[in-house]
Amino acid sequence: MEKAKKYIEENKDRFIEELFGLIRIPSVSSKSEHKADMHRATEYIKKSLLEAGADMAEVIPTEGHPVVYAEKIINPSLPVVMVYGHYDVQPAEPLELWKSPPFEPEIREGKIWGRGADDDKGQLFMHVKALEYMVKTGTLPCNIKFMIEGEEEIGSPNLGKFCQANAGKLKCDVILVSDTSMIGQDVPSITTGLRGLSYLEVEVTGPNRDLHSGLYGGAVANPVNVLAKMIASLTDENNRITIPGFYDDVLDVKPEERQEMAKAPFDAEKYKNDLDVEELTGEAGYTTMERTGIRPSLDVNGIWGGYTGEGAKTILPSTAHAKISMRLVPNQKSKKIDDLFKKHFESIAPPGVRVRARVLHGGEGYVSPVDHPAYRAASRAYEDTFGKKPIPFRSGGSIPIISLFEKVLDVKSILMGFGLESDAIHSPNENYPLWNFYKGIQTIPLFYGYYVQENPAG
Repeated sequence: MEKAKKYIEENKDRFIEELFGLIRIPSVSSKSEHKADMHRATEYIKKSLLEAGADMAEVIPTEGHPVVYAEKIINPSLPVVMVYGHYDVQPAEPLELWKSPPFEPEIREGKIWGRGADDDKGQLFMHVKALEYMVKTGTLPCNIKFMIEGEEEIGSPNLGKFCQANAGKLKCDVILVSDTSMIGQDVPSITTGLRGLSYLEVEVTGPNRDLHSGLYGGAVANPVNVLAKMIASLTDENNRITIPGFYDDVLDVKPEERQEMAKAPFDAEKYKNDLDVEELTGEAGYTTMERTGIRPSLDVNGIWGGYTGEGAKTILPSTAHAKISMRLVPNQKSKKIDDLFKKHFESIAPPGVRVRARVLHGGEGYVSPVDHPAYRAASRAYEDTFGKKPIPFRSGGSIPIISLFEKVLDVKSILMGFGLESDAIHSPNENYPLWNFYKGIQTIPLFYGYYVQENPAG
C-alpha cells in the first residue's frame, strides 16, 4: 500500500492534468452537435490506456456512439476482470448556475470542478491510473479488459447489441464498475443494489393553435392545466404511485436487511441543510434511505408548454409536455412499467385533449451478491485503505446496462464507487474530491490482488 501511495504522490500532478484533458472534451451523448466530441473522447481514452500499459486498445463503432475496448493479458490461465465505465456526460445546462465553466476544469477547495469530474470521467480515470501503477511496478496480478461506452447517460441503447456481437472478446470472470458513491469519506460502502428505470415523455394536445386566453379561457381545455392535474394524480396522499399494477412485482425487503441498512449513518438535518429544504418527504412507512434504495419512485424531470419568455403573453397553449422517470426496484420490469404507465396516462385524460406517451429509455434494477469472491475482495481492499469494513449499500441510482451484463455475458458486476452525495452529479457545479480520486487509485490495485486470492482459477 505504501508503494502505491508513493507512486500516486510522485505522479499526482500529471494524473490531474491528464484527467483535465478528458474533462475538457464536451462529450454530451444526448446532443447531436457533440458527435465529433464523442469521437475525440474515445481517441483520448484509447491513447491513455495504451500509455498506461494496455497491450491493445481500439475504438469500435456501434449504431450510436463508439465503444473503447482495451486489454492487458498477462497469463490466460489467470482470472479476467473487465472494467466498465462511460465517457459520455450529462448536458451542462443551466450554464448560468456554474461557478466556473463546466468544460474548463479547475481545482478549488480540494475538489475537481467540471462536468464529468465524478460521473464518470474522474472515476473511470482512477482505473486507467491504477492500471498504469500496476504495469509500471510489475504488480498486476491478473488479466484486465476495459469496455468504455459513450451512451450510459442516454440509457445505453446500443451496448446490449455490442455485447452480444462481441461476447467472445468480452469474456471475463467479473465486471468492475466505479460509477456509484460511498456513504461518506469516512464511511466506505459497496453498492449492492441499483434501481431500474422507466423514462417517458408525454404530450398533451388541445386546440390546433395557441389561443387568446381572454377569448377562449374557460371554454377550451388548457393542455398545461390538464397536464398538471394528470401528473398530480400519479401519486396519492401517502406518496404511493397510483398507476394500477405498478407495485405488483415489488418485492418486500426482509426486516433483517432493513435493520442492516439502518446501521448506515444518516444525518437528516445535515441532509436537509445540504439541499436547503425544510422537510423530507416520500412514501409513508419508509425511511429516507429506504425510499431511495429499496422502494420505487416517480418524478417529473422537466415540464414545459405555452409562453415562458420575458414579459406577458396571454395565451391558452396548444400543447404541454413533460419528461417523467420512474425508478424501479429489482424484479420490476421496465417494459411492463412503460406499458402500465402509457395505458393509465391515456385513461385519465379528460375530454377535449389528446395524449401521447413515448418511451425514451430504461433498464432493470440489479442486486449484487455479498457472498461473491469479488465482493469479498472489494471489502478487503476498502478495509485496507480506509481502515474500516465497508457497508453494503443499495443505491437509488440506475446503471441500466449492469443487469444486461449478467443476462448477455453471464457474469456478475461489483460496484466499487468512490463518489459522494455532495459531488452534484447531473447538476451544475459537479465536483470530485481529490482525496477520493487518489484513494480510488490506491484501493483498486488491492482489489485485483485480493480477487486473485479469492478466485485464483478464474
